[in-house]
Amino acid sequence: MRKKSKNEALKAMDIAASLSAVTKEKSISMDLVLETLKDALTTAAKKYLGKPVNVEAKIDRDKGTIEVYTRQTAVEVVEDPENQIQINEAKEIDEDIEIGDELVQDLDIDLFGRMAIQTAKQVIVQRVREAEREKIFADYSERIGELVTGTVQQIEKGNILVNLGRTEALLPYKEQIRKEHYHQGDNIRACIADVRDNPKGPQVIISRTCPEFLARLFELEVPEIFDKTVRIVKVVRDPGHRSKIAVTTNDSRVDPVGACVGMRGNRVQAIVRELSNERIDIINWTDELSLLVRRVFAPAEVKRVIPVGEHKIVVVIREEDLAQAIGREGQNIRLASKMLDKEIDVFGDEEFGNMTDEQRNAALSETAAPAEKSPSESDETTVGKAAPEGYTTESDVEDVTYDEAFDKLREEARGERFAQNDNEETPVLGDIAYSAIETLAESEADIKKAIDDAHENKESSSTGNP
Repeated sequence: MRKKSKNEALKAMDIAASLSAVTKEKSISMDLVLETLKDALTTAAKKYLGKPVNVEAKIDRDKGTIEVYTRQTAVEVVEDPENQIQINEAKEIDEDIEIGDELVQDLDIDLFGRMAIQTAKQVIVQRVREAEREKIFADYSERIGELVTGTVQQIEKGNILVNLGRTEALLPYKEQIRKEHYHQGDNIRACIADVRDNPKGPQVIISRTCPEFLARLFELEVPEIFDKTVRIVKVVRDPGHRSKIAVTTNDSRVDPVGACVGMRGNRVQAIVRELSNERIDIINWTDELSLLVRRVFAPAEVKRVIPVGEHKIVVVIREEDLAQAIGREGQNIRLASKMLDKEIDVFGDEEFGNMTDEQRNAALSETAAPAEKSPSESDETTVGKAAPEGYTTESDVEDVTYDEAFDKLREEARGERFAQNDNEETPVLGDIAYSAIETLAESEADIKKAIDDAHENKESSSTGNP
């Protein structure tokens, strides 16, 4: 039987409205919030009573009422103080109660006191925060590879903190396009690359350099890709410089490349501007290797395609187009190799035609090592060759590529660029070095000369010479 206190159940329409607002703001379920509130009220009640008693809470969402009460069974000898009450003590509260009956006593929330209410509040805040973190982690984990837009909130040590609305995302320095610079308040688009579950909450990692980012931009700009009429087969990138995207379609009436380019190039140009003028090659995908290689290297004219085993091909290019096919510092051939998933050796048609049988057999050998060249000879086709001496701030590192060396020199130059210079008419070393690297001079000699000149200018300014 139930013994009610003089106060009726607490009317809590305002609390119910507040809970509803919380569920919408935090995107968590009402059931979870109500269970959290019940736990908080029972915790506050036990603290108010100061002894172990079975406390229950009931919330009526329709009526907007909250009830908190104790429930104990009347017994002759108490063995479980939390769930049992001695019969004589129970009769002082309800004289009609018998052994085995339940005694239910309503509690007035107003009497819980400030500390008990504060405890309940802390329980609710902590539980809602944990639920929100779990919800964000689950939601964003399912959105990896999706395009998001946010606002630059903070820039620290090259990393950018981006406000996505419900949570903050981190755009690490290595996931940024090098030539881009942002300021607080700028809008930024990126692709969700990873979601990490850290002790402080979920950490969303976004990227502007991953191939998925380029694919999502094409889906945004090209309706035929969005509705699956045109399908993206593969994307490879050298972020900020050049990328290749292969597309295809099952609809013979649709030109997949033309759909991506758009009228007068308006679709692809919008993407190029978003990627800081990154050059984009759009390729019509085919399963025929010879034709695909020709499309990948276009507009360079491919004379012959010779498969060598399963993982290598030899491509013979018209001599006049050889430099274009290789690209600056081997950039184009690197991207072509990634697109085809094969190692590629490129030769000019005249060079290949003038080879001896021994040289040709070596070139067409799957395990053949490249011919040795003198140190004075430049090798434009080599991918990942060691950085030139003096181009890194560390000791000699054999595996450092030119791109990595340039990145390090950029950072060094960027630091000196903002150094104080007493003579404002004399260029700061960093300005010249930074400019030289950003424009990617045509050869090692050009870059080295620019840096040497910058050093001379700096020494002249320090000695006061004009």
